[in-house]
Amino acid sequence: MRRRWAWLLAQAAAFLLALWAAPRAEGLWRWLFPGIARPVWESQSWFVLLGEHLMLSLGAAAIAGTIGLAAAILATRPGGQRLRPLLDAVFSLAQAIPPVAVIALALPLLGFGAAPTLLALVLYASLPVMRGAVAGLDAVPPAVLDAARGTGMGRAGILARVELPLAMPVIQAGLRVAVVLSIATTAVGAVAGAQCLGTPIVTGLANGNMAWVAQGAVFTAWLALLADRALRLALAR
Repeated sequence: MRRRWAWLLAQAAAFLLALWAAPRAEGLWRWLFPGIARPVWESQSWFVLLGEHLMLSLGAAAIAGTIGLAAAILATRPGGQRLRPLLDAVFSLAQAIPPVAVIALALPLLGFGAAPTLLALVLYASLPVMRGAVAGLDAVPPAVLDAARGTGMGRAGILARVELPLAMPVIQAGLRVAVVLSIATTAVGAVAGAQCLGTPIVTGLANGNMAWVAQGAVFTAWLALLADRALRLALAR
């Protein structure tokens, strides 16, 4: 496990070093994209874009996690089981709508910036949390619940002290998927003016500069892979 963490830290250091070196590697970008007059992204600091990207994606994942977990708890209660098909359909529909479409529809109401992107990410990332939490809560053995009731525990106590702890590994797996989806998808928020690692991608597409597109795409994918590996290690038993 220590070797895995050491390897992950080395990869994270390499990622940060690449962010620092990208504006200073004009020769490399000119060699890779010889027909482009300005191949180096210099409009904004990569570290500023990284910070904005993480705040937006992790904030969306936190909201999606809260909504998904609340919906799962409702769907697994005796009085809410009738709503399970409806909740599953609503969350599935929310994820089926492309984030770009959500952003386009939300722009007239929320304006440009982070707000429409946050909405799109929350809708996109809530489904894996909800389904993971439902699966985890459903997997709690009935005998364990009966034993908890036999000790005099109420519904809230059973949920907080028995069901959620036993279901936590499956819930955490859903949260990991939500975080990775948010980080990987945040880049589309640049079409609405949100500052993120997707900003060079959208700007490059608008100006025909594939060097900027490549830089933004590489760093976005790299960050998502790092997040996935970090969460896998952190949640490993």
